[in-house]
Amino acid sequence: MLSQLLKPEIKSLIDERKLSTLKEVLSDWSPADIAELIAEMTENDQAVVFRVLPHDLAADTFEYLEFDMQVTLLKAMGKEEVASILNEMSPDDRTALLEDLPSSAARQMMMLLSAEERQIAKTLLGYPEDSVGRLMTPDYLAVKPAWNIEAVLNYIRKNGKDKETINTLYVVNEKGKLIDDVRIRDILLAEFDQLVLDLMDQNYIALNVYDDQETAVEIFKKYDRIALPVVDSFGVLLGIVTVDDVLDVAEEEATEDIHKIGGVTALEEAYSSISLFEMIKKRGGWLALLFVGEMFTATAMGLFEIEIKKAIVLTLFIPLIISSGGNSGSQAATLVIRALSLGEISLKDWLFVMRREIITGVVLGAILAVIGFLRISVWEAFSDVYGVHWLLVGFTVSLALIGVVLWGTLSGSMLPFILKKLGADPATSSAPLVATMVDVVGLIIYFGVAIFVLRGTLL
Repeated sequence: MLSQLLKPEIKSLIDERKLSTLKEVLSDWSPADIAELIAEMTENDQAVVFRVLPHDLAADTFEYLEFDMQVTLLKAMGKEEVASILNEMSPDDRTALLEDLPSSAARQMMMLLSAEERQIAKTLLGYPEDSVGRLMTPDYLAVKPAWNIEAVLNYIRKNGKDKETINTLYVVNEKGKLIDDVRIRDILLAEFDQLVLDLMDQNYIALNVYDDQETAVEIFKKYDRIALPVVDSFGVLLGIVTVDDVLDVAEEEATEDIHKIGGVTALEEAYSSISLFEMIKKRGGWLALLFVGEMFTATAMGLFEIEIKKAIVLTLFIPLIISSGGNSGSQAATLVIRALSLGEISLKDWLFVMRREIITGVVLGAILAVIGFLRISVWEAFSDVYGVHWLLVGFTVSLALIGVVLWGTLSGSMLPFILKKLGADPATSSAPLVATMVDVVGLIIYFGVAIFVLRGTLL
């Protein structure tokens, strides 16, 4: 990375206060590289580097910084510097900053905006949280179908400099309603006297301003676009959403799902910056819930106290039995949650998934059953740990493994469907939760098989 290679030289320029040289060096860097450099510095050095940046470069760099670092820099800057940065930021990135700030701080920031930018900020913040409207920017280029190509090119030269992207132009009618989009490639290759109307094919995709942000992720992925127009309920073009913002949403959603699958309430902050109290709060609730669930495991064992006393050898295999069920359930839950998240399956596919997991559970259980039986056979060949009825013990463990693994795959695969049907996040069916559920039923299956197989011998 460029920032890693030149970090010592940059640090030397800061220490020696050669700020004019530092400005000259950083002027050739990309905003992303400068943001990476700033992230690795102390707060004092961060402020120094940021202040020497040219005005436009500083605004672009600010958009690449993490939220916590943005707040730190804002606190270190004067009111005029803050106002300059906020007014130069892209509306969508500014919205992301303002919505994460405390309401009092956000109001103070809003007052630093120009009248025009304040109105834009108010409009975007007025849309529901997690809606496409919060990701939208009004910085786009719209043209009319009756314009010729020469007029379009002149319009781009005059107005395109500060737009989010000019890869695609949006065609609107007199009322501002979106009627098509045209690629800049088609504009550049067309003759000057051709009309925009001649390039239109009426084949375009648009997002509704009230769509969920996850919907935007799916549409971007499906149609492989760099930007998509955003319209209201009447089809009027309001703005565009670009792929960089959608990638941020996809990352946030994936991170949230991973946290939930791991049995942790989703963290709103980075692991390195979240407070110890918040970390404990996010994890403690789930651990307490899982602990209560495991109490039922102890209760289940109590139901078979007599059998355990008669055949103490059965207790040797309890960890093996319940861990196998928990592992298979966690596998199934993870696969189904991810498939639902990616749109590979939907609620209507539950029966297909159930049939598939029943077959998978039986086969996987049989594989573990063979391994378990071989393990008992080998141990018995070199010792007498399992007694004269070792063969029946081996059959008990093997049959129980098939039943428990089958139950694990079935419950792990169906729980995400149930949660989604109830309107909850399927990722809430975390691996630890599935494992805890399987533990209780797994013990019942194990001792039920043992009573059936070992009746008249050990039991």
